Amino acid sequence: MSAQAYDDYVRIFDTTLRDGEQAPGFGMTIDEKVRLGRQLERLGVDVIEAGFPAASEGDFEAVRKVASEIRTPIVCGLARANEADIDRAIAAVEKAARPGLHTFIATSDIHLKHKLKMSRAEVVAAAVKAVERARRHVPHVEFSAEDATRSDVDFLVEVFSAAIEAGANVINVPDTVGYAIPHVYAELIQALRSRVKGIEKAVISAHCHDDLGLAASNSLAGVVAGVRQVECTINGIGERAGNTSMEEVVMALRTRKDVFGVETRIQTEQIYSSSRLLTQITGVAVPPNKAIVGANAFAHEAGIHQDGVLKEKLTYEIMTPQSVGVPTNRLVLGKHSGRHAFRERLRELGYADLSEAELEAAFRRFKTLGDRKKEVYDEDLEAIVHEEGADRRAEQYRLISLSVMSGSDAIPTAAVRIEIGGVLKSDSGIGDGPVDAVFQTIARVVGTEAKLVNYAVNAITGGTDAQGEVSVRLAMDGITVSGDAADPDIILASARAYVNALNRLEERRSRATQARTVGP
Repeated sequence: MSAQAYDDYVRIFDTTLRDGEQAPGFGMTIDEKVRLGRQLERLGVDVIEAGFPAASEGDFEAVRKVASEIRTPIVCGLARANEADIDRAIAAVEKAARPGLHTFIATSDIHLKHKLKMSRAEVVAAAVKAVERARRHVPHVEFSAEDATRSDVDFLVEVFSAAIEAGANVINVPDTVGYAIPHVYAELIQALRSRVKGIEKAVISAHCHDDLGLAASNSLAGVVAGVRQVECTINGIGERAGNTSMEEVVMALRTRKDVFGVETRIQTEQIYSSSRLLTQITGVAVPPNKAIVGANAFAHEAGIHQDGVLKEKLTYEIMTPQSVGVPTNRLVLGKHSGRHAFRERLRELGYADLSEAELEAAFRRFKTLGDRKKEVYDEDLEAIVHEEGADRRAEQYRLISLSVMSGSDAIPTAAVRIEIGGVLKSDSGIGDGPVDAVFQTIARVVGTEAKLVNYAVNAITGGTDAQGEVSVRLAMDGITVSGDAADPDIILASARAYVNALNRLEERRSRATQARTVGP
C-alpha cells in the first residue's frame, strides 16, 4: 500500500505492551497484557506491538495470546534482524487475524562500532535478509533503523531503500535516545522522502523517546514533514524518560487539525479509560499535571479561570473532558442503583467484556462501597472492576479478615486471617506503624521473604470518604511484581494490595520454575 493513501490519515502504532513494559516497574502478566490489548482494540489503534517474542518464553506466550484474541488491529512482534528472532516472532503472531512483524537493526556509527561490531555493508545485508524472511510469512513488515537520528543520512537512504526493495511496507525512523530537535527531525524526514528509492511504496513511521521532553513535539514535527505512522504508548510510558505519549499526539492532531490537516482513527472517548486501566495494572500513578489524562487536566482553581469557564468553556478549555472520556458529572451511581444501571455504566467505561461472574462479584463490591460512601464515582467503579478482574481468579493467598490497633499511646498491632491454598491460617504481630504491622504479620503467616520495594497511596476521588488506591511492589529471587487494591479504609486496602502482590509473585515464580524445568 502506498504512502499516498495515508495523506490525510495517521496510523497509531501502540507499543505499550512492548517498549512501555520494558521500563522498570511496568511489567505485566500475560492476562494483564491481553486485557490491555482488548482495551487498545476498543481505543482504535491501528497496530499493537504485543512484545518481543525472542526475549523470553513469557513474552512469546503474551504475544501469541494477544495475537489470537485481537481481531481488528495488526498485531506484531518485535525481532532483531536475525533468523532466530524472525522465526520466533512469526510463530508468535501466526494465529493473528492481521499478523505483522517489526524488525530492526542499528544504523548509527556509534552502535555499529561499539555494539554490533559490523560494517555498514553487513548491516544492509542483515536488514534485507530479515525483511525478506519476514515477508515470506506475514503481509505487514516494518523495518526500523535503530538510532536513526544519530545516523549518517546517506547510509539511512541506502538501508531504507534496500529494506523497501526487500518488501518492507513501513520504514521507521526512531529517535532511540531522545536526541532529536523538532525542526531537525522534520528535516530528516523530508530528506528521506525525497531520496529513498521506492519511498512511495511505504509508510514512514516515527518512534521518538522523551529524554529531552520532546518526544511528542518531534513526532508531530515528523507528521508535518510526511510521517504517517506514530509509535507511542499510553501515558507515555517506556524506557528511561518514556516514549511519545499516545494521548498527547492524538489530541494535538484532533484539536489542531487546522495546522496538521490529518486525522487518526482513535476513539478518543476511550483515552481516559485506557489510561486508568494501565495505571491500575502497573500500579504507577499518572502525575496530576499530565496532559490530557492527569487529574488536573480539566481542573480550574484560579478565580479568573473559573469565572471564564462558567461563562464560556472555550475561554480556558481547548477540548472538552468528554472528548477524552472524562465525564463532567463524576457522580454516576449510588447504593440504590440496580444491576442494569451498574452494567450499563461499566459498558460506557469500556468494560464490555466482563463475564457474568466478574460482573456479579464487582456488583457486590459496589453495593458494599455504596453503603460506606456518600458518593460513588467512575474511578471507584474502575478500581472495583480491576480488583475483581481476571487477574484475581487464581489466588494462592486470600485475605479473610484483618484487625488493626494503633494510636498515640498504643503499639501498632495487626491480627490477620489468611486462606492459603484452601487452608485457613491466622497470626498477630506488631510493627513500627499500622501498615508495617499488617505487612510483617502477613509475611510471617505466608512464610515469604519478599522485600517491600515501594508503597504508594493515592486518593481516587475527593472527600474524606474517598477510596484510597494502594500500590505495593515486592521483589524476590530477581522477580519484581506490583500489587494494588482500593478501599476507603487505607489499612485494609494496603493489606489487599500486599496479598495481591504476593499472589502475583507466586505466579511469576511458578512460571519461572516451569520454564527452567522445560528448558530452552
